[in-house]
Amino acid sequence: MGRVVVALGGNALLKRGQEMTADNQRRNARIAAEALAPLCLDHDTVITHGNGPQVGMLALQEIAFEEVEDYPLDVLGAETEGMIGYMIEQELGNILPFEHPIATILTMVEVDPADPAFADPTKFIGKVYTEAEAKAEAAAKGWTVKPDGKYWRRVVPSPQPKRVFQLRPIQWLLEKGVTVIAAGGGGIPTMYEPGKDRHLIGVECVIDKDRASALLAREVGADFFVIATDADAVFLDWGKPAQRAIRSATPDALDRYHFPAGSMGPKVEAAQDFVRATGRRAIICALADVPQAVRGEKGTTIALDVGEMAFH
Repeated sequence: MGRVVVALGGNALLKRGQEMTADNQRRNARIAAEALAPLCLDHDTVITHGNGPQVGMLALQEIAFEEVEDYPLDVLGAETEGMIGYMIEQELGNILPFEHPIATILTMVEVDPADPAFADPTKFIGKVYTEAEAKAEAAAKGWTVKPDGKYWRRVVPSPQPKRVFQLRPIQWLLEKGVTVIAAGGGGIPTMYEPGKDRHLIGVECVIDKDRASALLAREVGADFFVIATDADAVFLDWGKPAQRAIRSATPDALDRYHFPAGSMGPKVEAAQDFVRATGRRAIICALADVPQAVRGEKGTTIALDVGEMAFH
């Protein structure tokens, strides 16, 4: 029995175009659980997940309720870790044997206050505004806003994850055969307050889920790292007549190609980082294909010991 970290994309609980209802999220959690249950039976498994739509929904609710000051992003992140973890945990429990333990861990992830991302916020969050509305909100609330197409939106930093604070409890649970749900949405962003000795505070930022999952996979000693998304594999020439699905590749081979920053780019980089740091393999695949992709039949396998690049 090996050890695996599986990172579920944000589409795992809310697919593109779906209404943000509890029923839709519950239905998608059930689909995710069906895909992951075989993995949980065969391996010590950590499941991470995105939270973009859910944080966006909570942020909109905060804006609509004007009687109290908006809750900060770290608190909203903690709320979504509990909400999403609960749904995945319950749906997995409805499939796995009754005696198979499952636990959700609220996971804080440290970021560095000196990270260059704080000087150039780039991650869009929340609702869209006209330019005048966005600048008025920015002046009132201390936000940074930038144009997003024909609208304007709030942007926050997306720094690199530095440390997973709940690493030891996660390790202890894995050693006891528990399937663990952790580091949702990239983890709750925290840092040590500059100028104070070991005083931890929350941070108004968003940590990339795939980068945090890759860090966790390295630190728990995962034998392989799976990124489950809404694409069947990593493609070259995506969306063009000559598009090709990569079956396997080395990290260096992937360096020769550009993958969009807003979609596949961070996933490929996180997979490359894991493989280079550990010498083990990473897999990028569709959620429904996880069992077959682990066997090398579907998705894209990134490893040091495969041929430079092969295609499906």
